[in-house]
Amino acid sequence: MRKARQTTPEERLEIVRACLANDKNYGAMALKYNCSYQQVRNWVMRYEKMGSAGLEDRRGKRAGTQPARTPEEEQRDRIAELERKIRDLQMENDLLKKVRELEMKDRYL
Repeated sequence: MRKARQTTPEERLEIVRACLANDKNYGAMALKYNCSYQQVRNWVMRYEKMGSAGLEDRRGKRAGTQPARTPEEEQRDRIAELERKIRDLQMENDLLKKVRELEMKDRYL
């Protein structure tokens, strides 16, 4: 296993572009640029998801400097949160119904 090496965002971008040009051959790019397979894979995945901003080292930095979410993203997250709450409440309701049903059976025995 190769040890991680320090890279600049420009180096990462160069490695990612070379990897994408070679049909995502992570292993070959890791050998060529003397870094680990997993590093190259992670950089490519982050680049595909967030663009070149995904290659920046954000450790120790606040999330407030990230670009603001769009209203559509906020709505999508809000809908997902409400759907989770509905599912949890439905499970709780079903459980309470089952408990009540079992209590009623115990009374008649």
